Amino acid sequence: MNRSVVVTGMDLITSLGLDLESTWQGLVAGRSGIRRITRFDPTGHATQIGGQVPDGFDEYAAAYGARRALRQMGRAIRFGYVCGKRAVEDAGIDLAQVDPSRCAVVFGGADTGHSRLDDDKYWVMKTMPHGASAWLAMEYGLRGPNYTVSAACASSAYAFAQAFDLILLGRADLVIVGGTSSILNPEHLDGFNELQALSVRNDVPAGASRPFSAGRDGFVIGEGAGVAILESESSARRRGARIHARVLGHAMTSEAYNIMAPLPDGEGMARTMAQALSEAAIAPQRIDYINAHGSSTPLNDRYEVTAIKSVFGEAARQIPVSSAKSMIGHTAGACGAIEAIITILTITRGILTPTINYEPDPDLDLDFVPNQAREKRVDVALSNAFGFGGCNATLVLGRYDA
Repeated sequence: MNRSVVVTGMDLITSLGLDLESTWQGLVAGRSGIRRITRFDPTGHATQIGGQVPDGFDEYAAAYGARRALRQMGRAIRFGYVCGKRAVEDAGIDLAQVDPSRCAVVFGGADTGHSRLDDDKYWVMKTMPHGASAWLAMEYGLRGPNYTVSAACASSAYAFAQAFDLILLGRADLVIVGGTSSILNPEHLDGFNELQALSVRNDVPAGASRPFSAGRDGFVIGEGAGVAILESESSARRRGARIHARVLGHAMTSEAYNIMAPLPDGEGMARTMAQALSEAAIAPQRIDYINAHGSSTPLNDRYEVTAIKSVFGEAARQIPVSSAKSMIGHTAGACGAIEAIITILTITRGILTPTINYEPDPDLDLDFVPNQAREKRVDVALSNAFGFGGCNATLVLGRYDA
């Protein structure tokens, strides 16, 4: 049986929009979704800006779920649930007509994000780490594995990797896979400010997230979700599905070094990318684009550039590298899935999304697709996600040619 893994459905919720198309159009336009926080009054916090999902989400969500069920979900769980239902719609599949024991739901999440901003009713359900996967499994009556992976900011890239493995090993034919996050709250602002990890450019919100740029002063918290439908190619072709892309392979590694800082010179990041290429049987010269982790922190950006140079040598300067975090912020446990889907859109639509707010840093000299989108055919791409605790993941994604 053909066990290659393909992507048949996708959706996004980000600070640029409540669906995939609005997010994509914002990214291509180089528009920032970062603004002053309005979910609560951020006055008094060192950071007062974030990538907040646009107003109107609750009304939007009401079209996709029973109000009682939505009231039992925390904000991040609602993002994942709605995004998951739209990804199923995009896949054009009636899950009532498939073998439920051969379908799984795997999510990534660094934190439930539940906050004192939220009411205490249904506290247990709202703080369940696997809430999004559980609600989607119940929605469609799926009887395969249903769980959430937690690996800091690599969480949902790990989820993609595990979904790939479930299909490749013949344990599932279809996996709803994604990540969701909503940590734009007072507790996380104060916590990350305590670590001096966040940008404090409150006077210029749209210019605050500036990966790979001179003067970058930390990341900006974003929120949202990204969900994809992964299937075995044989399952997708049997039902005549539209296929967006292939998942060619991955690597998940641990640096075993420091709870916050990456290994010096990006050694762990380089090992992750090299391992992903090896396991996917893809030569480095076949990579057309890298969707960087690109967090906008001084250390991460410098080490990621060093790692890319280590893996690709002199060819590194010819590979476009960009960071969507410059526009949507750092979506924590959701960023691996959100940015994998952005990478797939890059492949299918032939447009490289830019790194906005870019000002050259003389120590970082790759092609960061500065400030404006660019047309380019991309056949094979990498998507990186690196997290606290030394959790690294790289996904290898490719064009689908039947």
